[in-house]
Amino acid sequence: MWKKILHIVLNKYFLTSVAFLVWLFFFDSNNIILRLRLKNQLNELRREKQFYLDEIRKDSILTEKLLHDTAELERFAREKYLMKKEGEDVFLVVDTAATEP
Repeated sequence: MWKKILHIVLNKYFLTSVAFLVWLFFFDSNNIILRLRLKNQLNELRREKQFYLDEIRKDSILTEKLLHDTAELERFAREKYLMKKEGEDVFLVVDTAATEP
């Protein structure tokens, strides 16, 4: 039985096939390691694309609100840029409990 297995393993076609597969999987320009890295990079880029599409969607909704609603525009200016009306005082409240370890 061992002789039969040894005969198969030492066959020139089997050795050539094994050498070809080793070359293909590890040394070729499109090897398995490179394929896995590229697949991971592609997945990361797809997640990033989805994130940016969601951000664009949120910003375009906010833009529409700001263009058509003056109350929303005033609220946005007060919250984001700390703007105030004439003769009005603005107090900024900072939650220190959240920043302490």
